[in-house]
Amino acid sequence: MIADILGAAVALMAVDIILAMVLGTLVGIIVGALPGLTTTIGLAILIPLSFGLSPLVALGLMAGLYNGSMYGGAIPAVLLNIPGTPAAIATTFDGHPMTQQGNAASALRIACVSSAMGGFISALALLLLAPPLSLVTLAFGPPEYFWIAAFGLVSIAVLIGGDPIKGILSALLGLLISSVGMDTVTGRNRFSFGNLELVDGVSIVVVLIGLFALPRVLQMAEDATLTGVRVADLKIGKGDGKPVAFGPLIPTWIRSSVIGVMVGILPGAGGNIAAFLSYNEAKRSDREPDSFGKGNPKGVAAAETGNSSDNAASLIPTLTLGVPGNAIAALIMGGLLVHGMQPGPSLFRDNGEIVYGFVLQMMITSVLLFALGGMVATRLFAQVLCVPQVMLAPMIVALMCLGLYTVNNSQFELFMMIGFGVFGYVLTKINFPLPPMILGVILGGMAEQNLRTALLISRGDWWHLLASPISKGLAALVVLVLLIPLYRLIRSRHTGPAL
Repeated sequence: MIADILGAAVALMAVDIILAMVLGTLVGIIVGALPGLTTTIGLAILIPLSFGLSPLVALGLMAGLYNGSMYGGAIPAVLLNIPGTPAAIATTFDGHPMTQQGNAASALRIACVSSAMGGFISALALLLLAPPLSLVTLAFGPPEYFWIAAFGLVSIAVLIGGDPIKGILSALLGLLISSVGMDTVTGRNRFSFGNLELVDGVSIVVVLIGLFALPRVLQMAEDATLTGVRVADLKIGKGDGKPVAFGPLIPTWIRSSVIGVMVGILPGAGGNIAAFLSYNEAKRSDREPDSFGKGNPKGVAAAETGNSSDNAASLIPTLTLGVPGNAIAALIMGGLLVHGMQPGPSLFRDNGEIVYGFVLQMMITSVLLFALGGMVATRLFAQVLCVPQVMLAPMIVALMCLGLYTVNNSQFELFMMIGFGVFGYVLTKINFPLPPMILGVILGGMAEQNLRTALLISRGDWWHLLASPISKGLAALVVLVLLIPLYRLIRSRHTGPAL
């Protein structure tokens, strides 16, 4: 472990890797600053574009974009009361009132430092928690892997969105897509319909771009926003020269970081949940809770620390178990797969230097926010809000098509991506959650292969899936998650209005 970390630290001193982290952070801030563009869209476009790069260069771009976009979302949230990303919603509560009081610069400085602080602590948690957890999971066999995949699927399907039935159906659609291609056990082709392009299955990159990026671009085109934000609305007020007292914010940073890390580890959660919980806890524990929502700097610090401390922590189950806890983690897992690395217990053993390099890059790009997220850069990046969304849509589509085509030089995959995009757009219109489908595609092969391997070992004995205590515990977690909708239904009936 120590040797891998030292080797990774030396490798990260290469000029191309440093430039990748800087560029990724800058692009991430811009992506976060543009309402409508999200971290998921940015990563979905970046993954195919990074195909020809070395793993550490590609991962440096991903780490920078991930951390940078979390801060970038605070720029329009503070200046315009418009969250750049869903995770920045809580930042608007006190950030924009500070702008109205002439303290926009102070609010942005607090947001920048808080994002950097949360991201660094989250990466530190990843560095400390992931390696020992990966050693524990080396004892896992096919039954345990099956239950891990099942737990990841039901967690996302049930916990994301308001309708667990739609979530489960979405996950089942993902499982169906994952079954396309050659059966890894028997060698037979399934659902390929004689098409050679489908023998190897549906590319995860095609699914990621089609379901995550293209529906949002179609929505941008449908909205047809012809004008951007006025330049006059982006002026930073007289708080420019006002020093910020960071000392009183230290307890808020610590509390919010702990909350964000804990939320990040939980499947189905995300930065927006971590931000809301951190904000509520900061308000509850403050001596003047009524000051929140009226321009309290602690509110900005809590929200930004909470959503950023979720970043690297959400990758703990992804890197150690191969189970992405949210949509962004699923995209990063797809990026690892594209570059020939299989997330799971063997990842740290087989690709230790690269994985530890990625963890260190999450730390470094958090620190880069101090330099790149300064007031000069913030003023510059705020200007991208002036670009009309209707102009962004064709540029994003061009980047998606270019990036996807460079992976396999396949026109068939381009058409398939468009098909998935239209399908995803229709699903969003009827309020079907898309993350469960993505996880179904990623985890479907893992669940099927380990289930069938376990049954082959036990000669068809289904009870073999519950032979070990770990399997029993994981199966109990699956059942527990499936009972959550029933608990919610019973509770809603008891707390409903009296007749």
